[in-house]
Amino acid sequence: MSRRANQVIGPTSALTEFLRESGITATTVARRVRTRNTNQQQPAAGPSNTAQDEGGDADEGASAKENAEYDSDNLDEPNEAPAPKKRKLSKAAEAKLKAKEKAKEKAKAKAKGKKGGDDEDYEDDEDEDEDAYTALSKMWRSDLPKLPVGSFENCAKCKKQFTVTKYTMAANPPPGYLCHLCAKASGADPFKKPAAPRKRKAPAEKRNVVKFEENRIPSLAFMCIQLISEHINDVEALGDIGSINMDLIAKAISRNRSLTPQNAPLFYNIENKNLVLYDVTNLTPPAFCTMASLNPNLTNLRLDLCGRIDDSAIAAWTTSLPHLKRLELLGPFLVRVPAWQTFIKAHPALEGFLITQSPRFDLECMQALVESCPRLTELRLKEIGKMSDKFLEHIKALAGTLVSLDLSYPGTPDALSEPAVVDLLAAVGPSLTHLDLSGNIELGDALLFKGVKPHARQLTSFAFADVPELTDAGVAEFFDAWGTKTEDGTRPWLTVLDLAHNHQLAGDALKAVLNHSGATLVQMNINGWKAVSADALNAIAKHARDLRRLDVGFCREVDNWVVKELMDKCDHIEEVKVWGCQKLSEDCPRKRNVKIYGVEAHTIS
Repeated sequence: MSRRANQVIGPTSALTEFLRESGITATTVARRVRTRNTNQQQPAAGPSNTAQDEGGDADEGASAKENAEYDSDNLDEPNEAPAPKKRKLSKAAEAKLKAKEKAKEKAKAKAKGKKGGDDEDYEDDEDEDEDAYTALSKMWRSDLPKLPVGSFENCAKCKKQFTVTKYTMAANPPPGYLCHLCAKASGADPFKKPAAPRKRKAPAEKRNVVKFEENRIPSLAFMCIQLISEHINDVEALGDIGSINMDLIAKAISRNRSLTPQNAPLFYNIENKNLVLYDVTNLTPPAFCTMASLNPNLTNLRLDLCGRIDDSAIAAWTTSLPHLKRLELLGPFLVRVPAWQTFIKAHPALEGFLITQSPRFDLECMQALVESCPRLTELRLKEIGKMSDKFLEHIKALAGTLVSLDLSYPGTPDALSEPAVVDLLAAVGPSLTHLDLSGNIELGDALLFKGVKPHARQLTSFAFADVPELTDAGVAEFFDAWGTKTEDGTRPWLTVLDLAHNHQLAGDALKAVLNHSGATLVQMNINGWKAVSADALNAIAKHARDLRRLDVGFCREVDNWVVKELMDKCDHIEEVKVWGCQKLSEDCPRKRNVKIYGVEAHTIS
């Protein structure tokens, strides 16, 4: 081999060296070209034959010249001039070049390890950085034929024969394969397991989500309730619990819906005059019959969520509760008309009949109630599906005795008309102290001036919510006129006022309310007065200093300063509801023993 052939010259010298090691030389290339030209068919005779002969002579001359000396640098780019020879680098320059290459490799590895990197992008970058002439051909990376395990092969380095296994590695540089000893000697470990693919971490949550977890540690009250429920037969050992503590236990049990026919006798006593149970969903009709049998002296009975009461239970009450004077039921859906009539006629001493959500209570039941119970002072027919103006004709008969009247949210919102209600108030209004006409969409400002103002001057509690016909100017004018004294020197003073969800009401109505009854108000609900001003809201603390409960939810101008005024000036305040007031921040003022509901900033960590 000549000295010139071993020299590394130009950017194509590595390819030339690789071809030479693979047995591809200039002579073999020239021979292959000459053989291909010889095998081609000769075209038809013509002027081109002369050119072909001349070309053949030229090829022969060129072949002779190539056999003498073949310029390998012009294989790929024959039209370009040969590249100049590289200068030999000094040791210091070689060291610097190696250091730069190492730094470049470290930078690539570091970039490849970033979270947001894409492996395909890095592979593309590496391919672009590789020199097209110095990089190993990719055919030796992935396109090598797989040898069958157990076959024999000669090592490309030591030339010894070895048995092919699944750990056999390809030679670098190719072609060929290496035995295990030569593979280890080259620095590679053929038995090393491939690295597991790196798992990318899931992106962290950018915001904190409030999660409400169930408290695994039971409260003391819950443990006591469970203990009492388990040992209901020995509850007498606790002695006299007291009516106040009994009511607290009833509320706690209702909160967990734990009242059952087994533990309900805890609240029964033959001497009971009053019985209040806040959730009797789990009690069956026989349990209601047992309740009447074990409490025969009841005069006041209140049962909430009593949807399982049926005619058999009402029939048992007809005979077992002869002294009953006040009945309050929430949800007696299953009681039919004959059962109601029988019960009402058996209790002529009833003074309070308050039912909610009883779709079967009809006009015949109303007539029986008025005729059988002439001393009725409290009447609640709330969410009664068959309510109509004809009911009001019978209620007029209670004039002079009726003190509390609730006809809110009838089955159809337009069930009661304005003239019929005005006539009713003209009859029973003078004796009323509580009136609730919420949810009657046919009523409006005219009812205030024609019915309430002239006839209901003894009211202390008034509810007129969800009445879309009310206007800000009309309500303001009503309270200004209602506050004047009559000839006998009396004027109405409200302690409870509910005008919620009347979206047209605003600052003028609120100021008129405060001027009229601000000094006596104990409970006020103006939820949904979205247009009320901040000045009017600040006036609440100035005029209603005895307030205990206030609902200003969805009043847009409520902010920290409004709440601070309430905390500072209302000494008896106990509860404030501010749902939907988005101007309140997490620095909303607090006060001991005052519950503030609905501050959205307190629910976000």
